[in-house]
Amino acid sequence: MNLQDYIASGIIESYVMGLASESERAEFEQMCAEYPALVAERRKFEESLEHYAAEHPVQPPSEVKVKVLEAIGNTDSRSTSFNSTKIITMENAKSSGNAGWVRFVAAASVILVIVMAAMYYHVSEQNKTIIEQNKDLSNTNDRLKERLDTTQSTLDRIVQEQSVVSDPNALVVNMVGTTVAPRSSANIYWDSANTSVYLVVKNMPKLPTNKQYQLWALIDGKPKDLGVFDATDEKVILKMKNTQKAQAFAITIENKGGSPSPDLKKLQSMGKTMVTQ
Repeated sequence: MNLQDYIASGIIESYVMGLASESERAEFEQMCAEYPALVAERRKFEESLEHYAAEHPVQPPSEVKVKVLEAIGNTDSRSTSFNSTKIITMENAKSSGNAGWVRFVAAASVILVIVMAAMYYHVSEQNKTIIEQNKDLSNTNDRLKERLDTTQSTLDRIVQEQSVVSDPNALVVNMVGTTVAPRSSANIYWDSANTSVYLVVKNMPKLPTNKQYQLWALIDGKPKDLGVFDATDEKVILKMKNTQKAQAFAITIENKGGSPSPDLKKLQSMGKTMVTQ
């Protein structure tokens, strides 16, 4: 359980103000035993209630004050003179005092509940605001992370491209268009030492969604599948399957996912390696 989410749920206010259920109180007390920070937050809320009550004192109704004064033996608050004809026996005074005190405590309790309820509402609204702010901050962080990941991906691609095209061991094979697709062109960067094959698409029209381009290595007259790819607007370097040998490279159009053998009727471009093997 996330402690900050638990605190933001309002459990501290519910517990202190006696609004929590038995199960919630038991869980809260167990959490307090495990997390000193939760105890500190509970004390902070209790102190805020005390400060609020001290800064916003509530005067009891005048009739309550009258009854309390009468209960302790004072004369009627509406008169400052002592009326000797109104004598209260000790027993009646005790009875009247007890009843008046109970009424005073009851009134004070109602006032305290109102103050605590106001505080609870205020703190709950603050918690809601904090939660919304945290959500906004989380969404902002997610967007920033997404942009950072995109930027990092672009940077990695540029570094990779530079390392490939500047590799002195890489053989550059210029692939030109065929009579079927005279404008199609691409470059192959092939390092026969580590068998790496990279493809740079220079001019390949986009295909229907059910079709893909497929790269082949021609080895002793037999085609070897080097993977499928889609045409893109950007001249990016595509990592294809490795091959140790190749007298030529070719690109055909196949069904999406590739074919075990090339459709030579749809041969788009081709280039020889000029490597004697």
